[in-house]
Amino acid sequence: MRTYLDWNATTPLRAEVKAAIIEGLEISGNPSSVHTEGRAAKMALERAREQLAVALGADGADVVFTAGATEAAAMVLGQGGFHCAPVEHSAVKVWCEADLAVDGDGIVTVTDPARTSLQLANNETGVMQDLPQGLHSSDLTQAFGKVPMAFNWLGVTAGFVSAHKLGGPKGIGALILRKGTDLPPLIKGGGQEQGRRAGTENLIGILAFAAAATAAQRDLDAGLWDEVAARRDALEAQLCDIAPGAVIVGKAARRLPNTTCLLTSGWKGETQVMQMDLAGFAISAGSACSSGKVRASGALQAMGFDDQLAQSAIRISISPAVGGDQINRFADAWKKAYSRWRDRNGPIAAI
Repeated sequence: MRTYLDWNATTPLRAEVKAAIIEGLEISGNPSSVHTEGRAAKMALERAREQLAVALGADGADVVFTAGATEAAAMVLGQGGFHCAPVEHSAVKVWCEADLAVDGDGIVTVTDPARTSLQLANNETGVMQDLPQGLHSSDLTQAFGKVPMAFNWLGVTAGFVSAHKLGGPKGIGALILRKGTDLPPLIKGGGQEQGRRAGTENLIGILAFAAAATAAQRDLDAGLWDEVAARRDALEAQLCDIAPGAVIVGKAARRLPNTTCLLTSGWKGETQVMQMDLAGFAISAGSACSSGKVRASGALQAMGFDDQLAQSAIRISISPAVGGDQINRFADAWKKAYSRWRDRNGPIAAI
């Protein structure tokens, strides 16, 4: 039986999302058309926009639907002149000067908020940042749906999110802008999305995104992610008992409730990923966008870990759907693999 422990990479579709997709398939009109079918599509679109705004705590802000957070980041950062930290997702780093200081816990020092993009939570380590007021933009993708947050409280000009991180489909996301923000369109053509993103809207994806966001907020309100944090802590305790020299990245910092980044010096993360896959568990060696690239994580290097440690990283990311029995079975499987590696190489040296 397979156990999925890579929820930061992407998530299975929620039942509510599948129902929303079917609903969207039945809507034949173009939201830009003025006839009855077009108006019905437009009503469904705007209802979904309102639902997403509520889930994001972005009442009064502009919600612009995109193909994902990567496109949203390009829309607000593509003109250049911005700063970020080396721990940011590559979708942000590609547009910014990644020159901000990062400490050993993954906390970033911001010197010019108005020209800075700073993630709320890191996809590899789960480390969360305290966003300074007046920040230009923030990647909210990993935090949305996992921790309490509201765009209107964050004091940022722009934020971006993707549906597939919280039970929605791939290929749909959103840019959230403080009301009145002037932003030239990245994709030009028609006047869709308040003139900010041309092209007929992906109505099926948008309805699915709204359904996912609403369901994720319900789970958060119900306290399910507090239970996730307890299971994550129990897993980390087991892994550190198995390998006393292992390092939990960002353990002293505020982190997402579901994310464990584990370093076992000398035992390559990609090897562990393959061994766990064969044992029936899906984990990762870091960002899904960097899979297949045999090099140390830039985020971990920025935090001060050397190449050998950084290359040993694995990321285990869970959700309310992952139970304690699955956590225990993973720990048992990892223990067997670690024991085989230790017998050949000796125990991990303490850091």
